Amino acid sequence: MTEPIRVGVIGASPDRSWAARSHLPALTALPDYEITAVATSRSGSAARAAKLLGAAHAFTDPVRLAGHPDVDLVVVAVKTPDHADLVLPALEAGKHVYCEWPFVRTTKEAEVLAQAAATAGVHHAVGLQARCAPAVRHARGLLAGGSIGRVTGVHVYAARAKGSGGTVTSDSAYTLDQRSGAGTLEVAGGHTLDLLEYLGGPVNKLSAFLSVQQPRLTFSDTAESVSVTSPDHVLISGFLATGCPVSVQIHDGKCGDARTRLEFSGTRGNLAVVSEGPASGHGIQVSDVRLYESARPPHEGWQEVPVPDRHRTPVEVPATAVRNVAESYAALARDIRTGERTVPDFEAGLRLHKLLDTVRASALTASSRVREA
Repeated sequence: MTEPIRVGVIGASPDRSWAARSHLPALTALPDYEITAVATSRSGSAARAAKLLGAAHAFTDPVRLAGHPDVDLVVVAVKTPDHADLVLPALEAGKHVYCEWPFVRTTKEAEVLAQAAATAGVHHAVGLQARCAPAVRHARGLLAGGSIGRVTGVHVYAARAKGSGGTVTSDSAYTLDQRSGAGTLEVAGGHTLDLLEYLGGPVNKLSAFLSVQQPRLTFSDTAESVSVTSPDHVLISGFLATGCPVSVQIHDGKCGDARTRLEFSGTRGNLAVVSEGPASGHGIQVSDVRLYESARPPHEGWQEVPVPDRHRTPVEVPATAVRNVAESYAALARDIRTGERTVPDFEAGLRLHKLLDTVRASALTASSRVREA
């Protein structure tokens, strides 16, 4: 039997953490992995996490975890501003690394980590798990195979419920500050734009607008009112490298019916990739993802497209948010064992950061033109 890949998870707090909601149940469900070490900022939570997971080692110092001989893969699942300082020691220790998205705060940090990962010669992954959703894998094959003919237009709509009713929880405070690199553009925008390029190809030209529509929000758990500097609305129009026009609207604060839909129009029909289920308002990366198609008249209306079993890893997971993360980990395990590189890696993260920079630069120029007018 092949030995499991030994994992150390930084940010493994069992209390309300993203790791506890997705990474830990995904890793536990997959026979390719064994969680051998955890790290949190407090010794008590580290010890509790280790006991719950059956991990042999608990740390408050993430550098010690990264250097431990019982760890093959380091998972960084903490707040974005801390990613760079945690990923680099793991690479220097020669460990494989899985880092959550947003990758880092800036493109410069992404360049440093991508170069360090290439120098280390290890496998590295960034948490753009929407690519690994079974329906997305099937959609990519259908589009590449000409199922709807030549794609002539793409319309993307992504709305999250975050901030609806004017409130958020206090643990999301840092995402409201544009300096954190974890706002609407980076999170909802990053996951959605990455999926757009994964399915349709690179965005070649664009113009963009960014807007803060809710400049103040209230913490639902403390009643404190805070200012918001990170844009909560993104508008993009442009062209893919194929010459296909694309329009994108991404926003937070949606009161009801929050969802994501990427609709591809072709010369022989249409294909839609849609977030559904109870998590649909949190972003397509953590949602049930389904496919719908419609043909030319007289065959009107949308019909669901079945997803073949070959696109799904045969493992039981406890929640929607876990499925796509588990698929990402399953692909990473295959890469580590075979030497292939199929998962979105640090280079993919760097390319996405550059795209987000282009959006910001375009929005800044557009704002200047509007003011001058």
